[in-house]
Amino acid sequence: MTIKRWIAIIVAAVLIFISVGVNSLSYIFTRDLNGFLEQMGAANNAYSEKVIEQGRSRDRIAVLKLDGVIQDVGSSLFASGGYNHQFFMSQLNDVLNDQSVKGVVLSVNTPGGGVVESSDIYDSIRAIQIEREIPIYVAMGGMAASGGYYVSAPAEKIFVHPETITGSIGVIMESVNYAKLAEKYGIDFNTIKTGPYKDIMSGSREMTKEEHNMLQEMINDSYERFVDIVVEGRNMSPEAVKKVADGRIMNGRQAIESGLADEVGKMGDVIDALKADYKLENATVFEYAPMDSFASIFGVNVGNLFGRNVESELIGKLLSDYDAPRMMYLYGEK
Repeated sequence: MTIKRWIAIIVAAVLIFISVGVNSLSYIFTRDLNGFLEQMGAANNAYSEKVIEQGRSRDRIAVLKLDGVIQDVGSSLFASGGYNHQFFMSQLNDVLNDQSVKGVVLSVNTPGGGVVESSDIYDSIRAIQIEREIPIYVAMGGMAASGGYYVSAPAEKIFVHPETITGSIGVIMESVNYAKLAEKYGIDFNTIKTGPYKDIMSGSREMTKEEHNMLQEMINDSYERFVDIVVEGRNMSPEAVKKVADGRIMNGRQAIESGLADEVGKMGDVIDALKADYKLENATVFEYAPMDSFASIFGVNVGNLFGRNVESELIGKLLSDYDAPRMMYLYGEK
């Protein structure tokens, strides 16, 4: 065998060895990277306490901010900014277990959102009130409608801005019906299902009257729960609540006149009122702030470093998770 042949064999062996090594390292690196990114996504929910007004450490007032559409899109390194349901629920849990917290100011700026997520928040607020016996005051921002009012209703006092948009008490469920559009362009749909209602609210056909009645019954149940929560929280009669619980929105003045809110005031006014009403003038006022993390520094652009179109993945996740019709306590377009 010639020297050149030996060299060729050795070079081929080295290339094979390198190829196998690179592929192995790539697999290990990718697997570890995915685990690392998952951990960083979880870390993105971490938060610290930021003191707004220094006072006694044994008497504290927690300021919680509910800002954005109330929906749980999961916890991810690549999650977009805005409302983080798990982050907010963790804050409520901390308040429940922190004996130094003697009052809560809840800043609400949301058009509402999911029925389940709004119920989660409401249940936690009631647990704080019942188990801790501490007051919760609400400071409504530009909008505190539908689910935003749902979570505000149990508060001891609700403060509004004159231009606050609130109310919108009710439930909505929507889907898109593109059957006629499909028929116009000659598009047919082949649906195989196990029962007559398996494709209820499908966009490919008209809804039947029976299906409409079934869904209306579901919507009515959620609506009645919403009304009951307002009745209990605002100490109003069901008749008084239902006079304004027809989906209408209202400004701050109208909300006060209808009994859905108490006073006009901004965040500072609400904190001062809570201090005065419950003798907490020397209390420390603090809020929960997200901690700096790998995710918050690099955001969704991290994935592009590794050749991934993260924006597309995030959009795909949202579409796959929320393409089905949902009952919503929501004001405005989805």
